[in-house]
Amino acid sequence: MGCGEEMDLHVPSYAELDEREKDTAGDRPKWDNKTQYMLTCVGFSVGLGNVWRFPYLCQSHGGGAFMIPFLILVVLEGIPLLYLEFAIGQRMRKGSLGVWNTVHRGLGGVGIASMLVSLLVGLYYNTIICWVMWYFFNSFQDPLPWSYCPLNDNQTEQVPECAKSSPTDYFWYRETLNVSPKIDSAGGLQWWLVLCLICAWAVVYVCTIRGIETTGKAVYVTSTLPYVVLTIFLIRGLTLEGSVDGIIFLFTPNISELANPQTWLDAGTQVFYSFSLAFGGLISFSSYNPVHNNCERDAVVISIINACTSIYAATVIYSIIGFRATEQFNACFDSNILLLTNTFDLPEGYVTQSSYSTILESLNGTNPDTIASLSLNTCDLNTLLMGSVSQTGLSMCC
Repeated sequence: MGCGEEMDLHVPSYAELDEREKDTAGDRPKWDNKTQYMLTCVGFSVGLGNVWRFPYLCQSHGGGAFMIPFLILVVLEGIPLLYLEFAIGQRMRKGSLGVWNTVHRGLGGVGIASMLVSLLVGLYYNTIICWVMWYFFNSFQDPLPWSYCPLNDNQTEQVPECAKSSPTDYFWYRETLNVSPKIDSAGGLQWWLVLCLICAWAVVYVCTIRGIETTGKAVYVTSTLPYVVLTIFLIRGLTLEGSVDGIIFLFTPNISELANPQTWLDAGTQVFYSFSLAFGGLISFSSYNPVHNNCERDAVVISIINACTSIYAATVIYSIIGFRATEQFNACFDSNILLLTNTFDLPEGYVTQSSYSTILESLNGTNPDTIASLSLNTCDLNTLLMGSVSQTGLSMCC
């Protein structure tokens, strides 16, 4: 370049950059609008991790104390990794396999692993949807089939298997799963579940048959309906006796749990699980965005929505758990009161929950041997609240 020549410092415009991206990435489709993209990401991230696993971990690690490391790791772990997945997919405009192969061919296995993880998640999620459909189809009955024990063949008494457990357990293990009697006996296919599973996969196929063109339309229902249902459950739950006790139990922190490394480890795992990080789906969704979309803001907004959904869902769940624990608490007292009334021939209604401790102390002072022989139950609401939440028990109570 000569001294008299002018240097061409042309800076390409956004339109030119977009045109170059279109040439390099091909004619890749785009979301119809930003709302579709955000709803799709929220629907992909929010799931059982928020509604099922998060309440269980809260109970396991000191109630509200678990929320502290969870929210800290959302900021330190969730938002940066979510931003990374959005940015890399949006910039390269490829799916998970293509993105990692572009970064380096040696990283292609990361994309394959993400695809396999998504396949496994799809398999067990559709199994759960299959069960949901089976319960949905059976809900058009009055009374509900899981609300009572069926009679035996002679129509003389309840089926013994149901009478020894409960109507909900019987319907789940016998009517729904029809479990085999031994672990080494696989049993046959249950045709009703096969049909429900086919329906579940058919729904997935219809929602994805034309890529984001159909997925973008379906998310208006699939991503918003869970929030509507949770709100209905919350309103109903708050009308039940003991619901407030369950919510108070949830938000009462056991600060000593913060010194437990396992609490922080579970919180970090929960962030990965609830945000659906490293599954590859978020990379694919962001690849349909314009190159200059503000993915940083998207990552922050979706992280806040996800974290708030976890807390909101836990509130809903614990309102129902509080009611369930209160029922068990009242039943425990009723059993003890009936036992005392019959043993000491007390007037009906003489012993109440409020006077139970005083009367028991008085009777124990005059008849200690008789009281000891009764084997009265220990009725403690906090113990019942703590025992109400387990990974399988949570699904049965909700």
